[in-house]
Amino acid sequence: MPKIPVMQAVVEVLKSEGIDTVFGCPGAAILPLYKAMEQDGSIEHLIVRHEEGATHMADGWSRTTGNVGVAIGTSGPAGTNMITGLYTAQADSVPILCITGQAAVSKLHQEAFQAVDIVSIAAPVTKWAVQVKEAAQMPWIFREAFRIARSGRPGPVLIDLPIDVQKQEIEWDSSIDEPLPVPKVVPSDARVERALEMLLAAERPLLLAGGGVILGEASAELLDLAEFLQIPIQATLMGKGAIDEDHPLYAGMTGIQTSQRYGNASFLESDLVLALGARFGDRHTGDLATYRGDRKFIHVDVEPTQIGKVFGPDLGIVADTKLFLQALLEKAKARGPRVAGEWVDRCQELKRTLPRREDFETVPVKAPRVFKEINEFYGPDTYFVTAIGLYQIWSGQHQKAHKPRHYQVCGQAGPLGWEIPAAIGVKKARPDAEVVGIVGDYSFQFLVEELAVGAQYDVPFVLIMLNNEYLGLIRMAEDHGGYDMKYEVDIHYDTSGSDNVKIMEAYGCSGVRVADPSEIRGSLEWARKEADRTSRPVLVEIMIEREGNTANGTSIAAMKEFEPLP
Repeated sequence: MPKIPVMQAVVEVLKSEGIDTVFGCPGAAILPLYKAMEQDGSIEHLIVRHEEGATHMADGWSRTTGNVGVAIGTSGPAGTNMITGLYTAQADSVPILCITGQAAVSKLHQEAFQAVDIVSIAAPVTKWAVQVKEAAQMPWIFREAFRIARSGRPGPVLIDLPIDVQKQEIEWDSSIDEPLPVPKVVPSDARVERALEMLLAAERPLLLAGGGVILGEASAELLDLAEFLQIPIQATLMGKGAIDEDHPLYAGMTGIQTSQRYGNASFLESDLVLALGARFGDRHTGDLATYRGDRKFIHVDVEPTQIGKVFGPDLGIVADTKLFLQALLEKAKARGPRVAGEWVDRCQELKRTLPRREDFETVPVKAPRVFKEINEFYGPDTYFVTAIGLYQIWSGQHQKAHKPRHYQVCGQAGPLGWEIPAAIGVKKARPDAEVVGIVGDYSFQFLVEELAVGAQYDVPFVLIMLNNEYLGLIRMAEDHGGYDMKYEVDIHYDTSGSDNVKIMEAYGCSGVRVADPSEIRGSLEWARKEADRTSRPVLVEIMIEREGNTANGTSIAAMKEFEPLP
């Protein structure tokens, strides 16, 4: 075996795992890795302005490609800055790898400069956090990290590298090395048979597509089964895009925030739900007694401990979603197709008769009008990212998704500031695609410095800001959630608060402010051309009514609608 620098072996491993782009910030304790990347020259590196930004870029890249995104930082605060990104990835089952530098092994017990026990800190928000103390283990630990990140329920891992270990040489031959296999969880044949019997016995069944359908690349199989058995499909927020929302079998989203009226209505009329890769999050279920009702549940998930975590289903099945749907369809075809009946017609009727209004002409702009313009202007191949707040809820309620991985949202953790770095990650993964971030005025400024990354590396995308000069979601919770206050949520000052267009310009980017609904379409057209012209991020800031509210409730049967209905 040839003897090579250990970090050269790490770079070879990264390349063979399909990594061509990484996001990070160099520091003294991680420079051997940077030296190896410089000498190799085939992995593109983007210098971030904050290590949390690196994790969210890796996150967006991973959600788009399905591969493991990579973020790199030095020791101490670099690692602690990554914790929010690790938590976000863990919550949404996104495989990313964080690599941190560390003080020399001999200094770890001496409170050396920027020496922190990042492995212990990261353990609760990773699938695996490990420190490498033997150089010969390095490539094997990286291989295992990729295997763990991809296997079962995907998620984040962290590898901590002491500086003295990084400087050693090892025996390694990349020509005879390859990624470790990731086994697929095959469903039990008897449980697949039982699931089919329950589906065929139900009069009003629904298929519920969670994020596991998208992560498991099972959207085509889901649609094949639904069309063959003529069963309507709903999606959770993380499953949005698993089915084209214009498809006649799409029956909406159920929930107490990101939901459609017709989605809640069809769910309440159902008698059986086959949930695929869904975790029954509280924003989806609301009051559990109402959500469960008298209907039966079949829960399919690749992670055994997800089954029964929120409530015990009538049938639990541990399986890869794609393999389960393939097995179920094969058994269904052996029995013959199911004729479309009254239930499909009923779901289509609810979809037709229970929309929410979007055609508002008033000034200031009402948020639903923004999403009407977005739906009409952008095509099905556009990639969207959005984070947390009223704008995310309006997006979930009004914005259409058409393809898997094209609608990305940080669903469980909900970190403000996610959109800008995530959009950079998406655009680096799909350079020829149109990428759009839906952002609030408050979230925009959490990681606004990452605009510099988009400008420096010519990463064009469009940001559509809904600006109400409030912490809107918290204002609504204070005002309508029983607190009867609007305390410390108003961020208005001077004329219109922060001049976000000037902020864009300070980073060498462009922006425009919109105050009238008639100006939205033209501004979107301008932004598309400007992003192409400049190869940089572009902002369309839309001033919406300050105290607009999203439909919400504590139960899917008792939603409060704040806007007039059609």
